[in-house]
Amino acid sequence: MKQSFLLIAALLSSGIHSFAAVVIDEEAFGKSLGGWTKRDKAAAEYPLSGAEYRTYKPEISPTPDGGIFISVRIDHVRGWLSSDDHAILEITVNSTGGIASAQSSIAIQGRSIKSDVILGGNEAGKAILGPNLAVRIGTDLVADLSAKLLRENIVEAGRVSFPAVLRHNFNRLFQAIRVDVVQAPSAAPATAPAAVTTPAAASNVVPLEPVKPKEPAPAAVPSPVATEIKPEG
Repeated sequence: MKQSFLLIAALLSSGIHSFAAVVIDEEAFGKSLGGWTKRDKAAAEYPLSGAEYRTYKPEISPTPDGGIFISVRIDHVRGWLSSDDHAILEITVNSTGGIASAQSSIAIQGRSIKSDVILGGNEAGKAILGPNLAVRIGTDLVADLSAKLLRENIVEAGRVSFPAVLRHNFNRLFQAIRVDVVQAPSAAPATAPAAVTTPAAASNVVPLEPVKPKEPAPAAVPSPVATEIKPEG
């Protein structure tokens, strides 16, 4: 605990801010189902329990607490002459990468069967490294859906195994959750004001020397008038 506090203090003092981002590795999720190969690489088709199923790429949106909400559409492919069955798997992941809740609904022949919201309880804050919580949520989700399917007297093989297909996708999604630590650069320091440079045109101008005032010309001295002395008589 003390080392974590010191690390956070060091990051703050150095101007580096980091935060965790929860994401889904879509490529890893698709590869676990056989690859995104159908419908412009937006879906994956695979056999399971003797039937064909199709899973589409997940829809993901952020939650207010820093986690993500995942919605996945899954089809039971029944052939050309029969309409497909559809299911929606919804999972909420908290900011630490743990499964907070899960819910699913199945549409079969116009009937909608919806599971209860399976909550993680107080253990929802556990990190992704502890899979026990995810196992319990997945198990409760399948048990709830299977019980409701039996009450609807649904006996077709591909439909009865639909809850198990949802659990299969749930497990693959859990394995594709990633928690990335992102470092945000601190605000750039204020730049010093740029030095004022003299325009090049002004640097070529030779400054004029100040004009000295002219000295006043000396006053003209009147020339002496010659006096003619005449002798008397």
